[in-house]
Amino acid sequence: MSARNNQANKAAARERLRAERERQAKKDRTRRQLIVALSIVGVLAVAGGVGYGVMQANKPSAWEAAKNEKQITAPANTEGKDGTTVVVGKKDAKKTLELYEDSRCPVCATFEQANGETIVKDVDAGKYKVKYIGATFIDTTIPGEGSRNALSALGAALDVSPEAFLEYKGALYSQKNHPEEQDDKFAKDDYLIKVADEVDALKGNKKFQQNVQNGTFDAWALKMSDTFDKSGVKGTPTLKMDGKKVTGSDGENPPMTSAEFKTAIDKALKA
Repeated sequence: MSARNNQANKAAARERLRAERERQAKKDRTRRQLIVALSIVGVLAVAGGVGYGVMQANKPSAWEAAKNEKQITAPANTEGKDGTTVVVGKKDAKKTLELYEDSRCPVCATFEQANGETIVKDVDAGKYKVKYIGATFIDTTIPGEGSRNALSALGAALDVSPEAFLEYKGALYSQKNHPEEQDDKFAKDDYLIKVADEVDALKGNKKFQQNVQNGTFDAWALKMSDTFDKSGVKGTPTLKMDGKKVTGSDGENPPMTSAEFKTAIDKALKA
């Protein structure tokens, strides 16, 4: 091989090596750029996730939002400011039984289980009207949302009819459906709708179900709760006939048994 050919071969080898090094360097630069780009995306994703989490944490709850509503949507069959006057019964009934209850209240459940059907019969017979005042204080004393959510659902039932309201209230307080005080079952819309299926007027009622799920009457429920808080009544259940407290045989507590209730109501109707 001549010296000239040998030099040419060496030059060609050096050129191939240079070209290979350039290709490798280009691939390395591309890889580094891709790693940097993915790192930036990752940081942005984490930052975005943290930002979203902070935003969600600072976002007012549904009940806080309801509390701040300017326009209150009240159920049908209500009266007064914000629809917080709920009176069920015949218009010509001369007496009005005021009934103060909290949906989560276990004592209210016991009272309703003993006397709820009697109250419905008395109202149907025109003996008296029922003025209902709903409370939600158990949601504060035993943290939860069940009192407020059930009261909102009662508003959805009242929007259907006064009769559906009374029947649904009875179903919520029934031994079968009423949870222990610590169990916040009424906070679950699905459970409230399941109980409502026991009421003919509410079973499969899409409008009622949507009102429960959408919280249509949440703000109304809070206004009703405010009405209770301003009433001066300290506990539930509390009964008043035309503003005068109705009590059992001890003269202090509500009439819990059916016999005590009948005696107390008869006395109050004669007063």
